[in-house]
Amino acid sequence: MTHDATPKTIYWHRDLPPLDAEAVSEHTIEADSSRVPRRFSRSDDLWDRCYAELMENVERRLLQELQRLGGRYARVHDEKIEPKHNDATGESWLHGRFGYVLYR
Repeated sequence: MTHDATPKTIYWHRDLPPLDAEAVSEHTIEADSSRVPRRFSRSDDLWDRCYAELMENVERRLLQELQRLGGRYARVHDEKIEPKHNDATGESWLHGRFGYVLYR
């Protein structure tokens, strides 16, 4: 059995933090993917690339918030992801808003 060098600190939806974790407060965090030079749809490769980047960005932001707020775990319980488009530049990106509980 192998163990990760980094302990798990972010839990998504149905995943729960350890039983000894104490819920402290609820927060919301937002993140974006980078912009791409055209519109895209859910079945597009650009959507998949932007989605993967958005999820990396939100995990990085959650880790920063854990450190800033003195938390040990975060459990994301709500997410809203939507495509954005700037008509002036022709660029598109994904924007996400995530609700989470901070645990100690």
